[in-house]
Amino acid sequence: MATSNNELIRVEHVVKEFDGGAVKALNDCNLSINRGEVVAIIGPSGSGKSTLLRCLNLLEVPTSGSVWFDGVDITDKKIDLDLHRRKMGMVFQHFNLFPNMTVLKNLTLAPVHLKLLSKAEADEKARAMLARIGLPDKADTFPAMLSGGQKQRIAIAGILAMEPECIVLDEATAMLDPAGRREVIDTVLRLNREQGITVVLITHHMVEAERADRVIVMNDGEVAMDGMPRQVFSQVERLHELGLAAPDTVELLYRLRRDGVDVPLESLTVDECADTICRAFGEAEGK
Repeated sequence: MATSNNELIRVEHVVKEFDGGAVKALNDCNLSINRGEVVAIIGPSGSGKSTLLRCLNLLEVPTSGSVWFDGVDITDKKIDLDLHRRKMGMVFQHFNLFPNMTVLKNLTLAPVHLKLLSKAEADEKARAMLARIGLPDKADTFPAMLSGGQKQRIAIAGILAMEPECIVLDEATAMLDPAGRREVIDTVLRLNREQGITVVLITHHMVEAERADRVIVMNDGEVAMDGMPRQVFSQVERLHELGLAAPDTVELLYRLRRDGVDVPLESLTVDECADTICRAFGEAEGK
C-alpha cells in the first residue's frame, strides 16, 4: 500500500464484530496518524474507542479491514507480532507493577527473564528510563510508596525501554486525581516534544484532549469528527448531539453566545476564555 513518508498508522475499513456479528464495535472505521503527532480519541461509552486501540496492537483482531503500521499490514499473519508490540507500547488504566518488588526490579524483570539484556545492562537502561520520565530517585522504591501518577509514569518507563515509535494510552489517567493526570500527560507530551514519539490517547477528560495536536471523535464504531482541538471543540452542538461536552471554557462561551453575547468559541485555556469574555463585554459597553 502506498503511504506518505510521514504516516505511521492507517486504519482502513476496519470492522470488528463480537458474538457472531450480534455486536459491531467498529463499523467501517478509517483514520490515519502521522509520525510525531499527539492524537486524542474521545467519544461516548460504547463508541468503539478502546476496541480501536486494541486493534492497533492486535489485542483484538479485526473481523475485516486492514491496520497498517509503518507501511506494514499488521493483520498479516506473517508479521513479527512481538516486534510490532515493542514498537507500539500500551499503557492501560491499571498499574501493572508487582507490589513486592522495587521499581527497578519491576522494570528489569522482563528483559532479564527473556534474556534480552544482562542484569547489569537492564539496570543501567532502567535507571536511564527513570531519568527520562523525571523519577530518577525512585529506583529503590516499592509501588505502595508511589502516587497513582508516578505508577503510570513507571509503566511508561517500562515501555520506553523497548524504544517504541508510538505510545498508546487507553484511559491511562482514568483512575488518577487531577494532579496525577497532569503528571502523566505532561510526561508523554514531553517525550513527544523532545524525542518525537507518537502519542495516541483515549480519554474522557477534555482538558487532556485539548492539549493534543488532533482530536478524533468516535461514535457508533466510526470516526464522527476529526480535526484540531479548536476546530472540533468549537462545534459544541455537534458534540452535544454525540453525548459529549466541550471543555469547560468552551461550554461557558457557548452559554454566553446562547444568551446573546457575541463571542467566538475557539478559546480553550482559562486565560484565552477570560480575554475573550473581557473583550466581548468591553466592546458591548463601548457601544
